[in-house]
Amino acid sequence: MSAASLISLTAPVGPADAPLLVLGPSLGTSTILWDDVVPLLADDYRIAAWDLPGHGAGPVAREAFTVADLADAVARAVPDDTFFYAGVSLGGATGLELALRHGSRLRGAAVLASGARLGEPSAWHERAAQARTQSTSSLIVPSAQRWFAPDSIARRPDLTGRLLHALQDADDDSYARCCEALAAFDVRSALGAITVPVLVAWGAFDAVAPEVKAVEIAEGVRDGRISRIEDAGHLPPAEQPEAVAALLRSFFASVSGKDA
Repeated sequence: MSAASLISLTAPVGPADAPLLVLGPSLGTSTILWDDVVPLLADDYRIAAWDLPGHGAGPVAREAFTVADLADAVARAVPDDTFFYAGVSLGGATGLELALRHGSRLRGAAVLASGARLGEPSAWHERAAQARTQSTSSLIVPSAQRWFAPDSIARRPDLTGRLLHALQDADDDSYARCCEALAAFDVRSALGAITVPVLVAWGAFDAVAPEVKAVEIAEGVRDGRISRIEDAGHLPPAEQPEAVAALLRSFFASVSGKDA
């Protein structure tokens, strides 16, 4: 499977002369993760979002791939020479690989609810096996517990429900291959090579990628900033879209030398 065919990228929306912002998903979600953030930024950015293999509009994966392969696929799909990037969890890990492999094209990268290494390889392989044998439907309850802060589902029932349906609809084998890519992902020793400005943010209730993961990245890269997102778990764009939009706007303005 070539890098170009691993993902799908939406057509950019927003002013034709605005800088491009590319948004990346979390495992088990799709571009809808960013649905409530896009309108808050679309006046000042052209915005495109991408789907993982077998998720949303993403093509089904036919063979193994790495997080680096995902980064190469995003870089190949993006039409502009330079762009801003923001990604959540696996999408954030892809952002780190973009910074390492295609840093000359990145104007700034926001890594949300992620880490330079996420989880234990054995746990990812176990989840991959579960997805293949019991389908992604078997992951809905534990994912809801991991994904959301205690009141997020009650506060935003429509979007959180759509995200859980996206997980149920994901291709089982493609989801498993994403788990296997995360099992092999570890860029901790390479963080010092990242020269792109990086914002690292975590949700206050996120047990998957807690503060220690964010600190590790922010202290490891050459230009790292850090922020905590209140009342959010592992999917801040869905749980706290206004806070995430404000955070991204401020960060991208600061690295562009403009007022937020």
